[in-house]
Amino acid sequence: MTDSLNDTQMPIMEHLRELRSRIIRSGLAVSIGTVLMLTFYDPVKDFLTQPYQDLCETRPEFKCDGSLFSLGPLDGFSARMRVCVYGGLILALPVVLWQIWRFIVPALSKKEKQYAIPFITSSIVLFSIGGYLAYWTLDKALEFLISWSGEDVTQTYQVTKYISLVVMMMLAFGVGFLTPVLLVFLQLIEIVQPMTLLRQWRQAIMVIFVLAAVITPSGDPISMLALAIPLSVLYLVAVFVGWLLTRKRSSSYS
Repeated sequence: MTDSLNDTQMPIMEHLRELRSRIIRSGLAVSIGTVLMLTFYDPVKDFLTQPYQDLCETRPEFKCDGSLFSLGPLDGFSARMRVCVYGGLILALPVVLWQIWRFIVPALSKKEKQYAIPFITSSIVLFSIGGYLAYWTLDKALEFLISWSGEDVTQTYQVTKYISLVVMMMLAFGVGFLTPVLLVFLQLIEIVQPMTLLRQWRQAIMVIFVLAAVITPSGDPISMLALAIPLSVLYLVAVFVGWLLTRKRSSSYS
């Protein structure tokens, strides 16, 4: 009875040790990325505030000069740490994704393991595109929000709130753009079928628009549409890619 108990417990313990190892490696990668962001904080901060400064220059009627204000002794420190930690996470994304993949790969078949590099590469590319799209629409989102504040309202932004808005928008768009990779993966492991996803495309697009409205930090319609429309297209692309991969796998098995 003791032997049988050990047989059932050892795999679980090995699984937990493997999980701990992957978490530690991911944490080290994030820490290194955070240190790098601390080193280059000023250029990164200038990059994040550039859309706001450009908007203030081109729209003088908004009564802003592109400056950010610290309203407390800890505001500057808090803003710096948010930029560096989130930036470190983004820099460590390839390592984190690789550790996640190495953790789940024992449960995959030999055919599924060959998709490691394509999945990680596509995840990094899509996350980068999502983050860039958020940055590209930032000035348009700010323009919409400022215009709704009414006339004769001077725009004065707290540095922590502005940095949080920009970083969270980029993260929301980046994570949202990872959805097609997840859909393809679910199709490969046969949790969902391509034809099922295709038949439910109307409901899926409705859900995408609702989620885009919920996860967009600014809450403006421009950012919501900038996230929802590409995701709707990528949903159909993910279904098509999943159909191609599962069809090839079925033909190879037969």
